[in-house]
Amino acid sequence: MHPTTPLTFDEELCPSSMLPVRMQNKWAPFVLRLLDHGDQSFNALRLKLPRIGPKELTRALRSLERDGFITPSPTGYRLTPLGRSLLALLLDVYAWTTEHWDEIVDARDPDSAQSPSGL
Repeated sequence: MHPTTPLTFDEELCPSSMLPVRMQNKWAPFVLRLLDHGDQSFNALRLKLPRIGPKELTRALRSLERDGFITPSPTGYRLTPLGRSLLALLLDVYAWTTEHWDEIVDARDPDSAQSPSGL
């Protein structure tokens, strides 16, 4: 582990500023998972993510495209090799979350432990 300095968290120098899926875009991981099943049009993504609005989906797609994780295709959008490599890491996180679901829920609210759905 590297020691911290005043520049450690400088916006231009900190590796966390380059996180591929930024925390403010909660839909990006969902889009990546859907594109793992093949090219998807904007409308197909909207149907599979009914809680996302068109502006939010556009924002997620632009962010993923800007960072090189997806690319436009004749039928909509597709994962790039870089996007596939990131998705592999996300799937590990999903698997860990599923394995520890009850512990996480119990830590948040001991009265509402339930099994994960949709992970």
